[in-house]
Amino acid sequence: MGRLRSVAAAKANPASLPLPGQAVAQLCGAGDETRTRDNLLGRQGTSLNLLNKLTVTELAQLSGFSKSYISQVKHGKCPPSEKLLDVLVAQNKPKDRDYFTLFLHSRQAMGVSPRTLEFYRDRLSQFIRDVNYGKATRAEIDKYLNSIPPNQYGLATRHASFRAVKTFYRWLNAEYGLRNLVKGMPAPILSKPILPSLSANDVLLLIDQANSTRDKAIIALFTESGLRLSEMVNIKPYDIDWQSYTIKVVGKGRKEAYAPFGKLSEQYLKEWLTHYNPNSSIWGINRNGIQTMLQRLEQSTGLPCNAHTFRRTFACLLRKAGVDTMTIKDLGRWESLEMVQRYTRSVSFQDSLKFYKAPLS
Repeated sequence: MGRLRSVAAAKANPASLPLPGQAVAQLCGAGDETRTRDNLLGRQGTSLNLLNKLTVTELAQLSGFSKSYISQVKHGKCPPSEKLLDVLVAQNKPKDRDYFTLFLHSRQAMGVSPRTLEFYRDRLSQFIRDVNYGKATRAEIDKYLNSIPPNQYGLATRHASFRAVKTFYRWLNAEYGLRNLVKGMPAPILSKPILPSLSANDVLLLIDQANSTRDKAIIALFTESGLRLSEMVNIKPYDIDWQSYTIKVVGKGRKEAYAPFGKLSEQYLKEWLTHYNPNSSIWGINRNGIQTMLQRLEQSTGLPCNAHTFRRTFACLLRKAGVDTMTIKDLGRWESLEMVQRYTRSVSFQDSLKFYKAPLS
C-alpha cells in the first residue's frame, strides 16, 4: 500500500517523479534485499548511456515496448522495467558489436590525423588478436603488456600499447558502460636515454651528399626549422613568407603555427623552386618519398638521417648557440618544455662539463 500511495503522489506531483538515473533506486524499496538492489543498480549503470543515446523509435524497436512508455522512461516520468534493463544490458555485451571498428570510427569522427588512426589500428589489432577484451581480466591485460619486449629505447613500445589500450577501455566505459579494466593500472616506466643528434658539420656533409637540390633543401629545412615530417610534406608555395623567413605549418592536433628558416634553406628552396612549379606540395613527393630519400642517405653516409633526428638536432644546435629552452620550445612548436629538455640533455651536460675540475687531479 505504501508504494501505491507513492505512485499516486508522484502522479499528482510530476516534479517528484524520478529521473532515469534515480529510477532503479525507486524500484528497490528500503526493505528490499541489498543483493537485489545492487543487481539492479549494476544493470542500470551499464544501460543508462545507451538509454540516453538511442532515440525513442530505436529503443521501441529494440525492446518491443511502446514509444509512449519509452518516452516516459527517457524523460524520467517512470522507471525502466527489469525487462527493459535486460534488453539494454544485452546490447552492451561485446559479442553483439564490433567495438574495435566502432572505436576507430569514433576517432575518425573526432578528426584525428591519419597517423594517429594508424597508431590505434596497429596497437589495438595486436591486442585484440591475443586478448578477448570483452571477457579479459586485468591479469590477462598485464600479461599481454609484459609480453611486449623492450626495444633500444627501453619500454617505449610497451608504453605505446598501454596508451592505446587505456584509451580503448575508457571509450568502452564512456560509450557503452563496459567495465574499464585499465583504470588505475600503472603505465610502464619509460627510460630516458640520451637521443642522437647531429653536429652542424654532419648536416653539411649530408647536404653535400644529397643527390638533388630538392633533397638538399629538405635537409637544410629540417635542420633550420625543426619541422616534423607531416609539416614538411604539406608545405605549399603560399605558406612561405620570404620576408619574415617563416613557413606556415599545420602541426600536431591540427594547430596552425609558424616555423622559422635561415639563409641556407632559402638558398636551396629558391634554387629548387626555379626549376619546379608545384601544383600542391612544393616537393613533388609524398611522405614515403622523403623517408626513402633519407634512408638511402643514411645508408651511404652512416649518419642517422630521419625527421626525428633532425628535429633533435634543431633543438641541440640552438641550445649550443645559447638559446634558452623556453625560446626553443616556441620556435619548435612544442607544447611543453619536457621534450626540449629531453632532446637537449646531452648539450646541458657538455655545457656543465666545461666547468668541471677533477677533485683528485
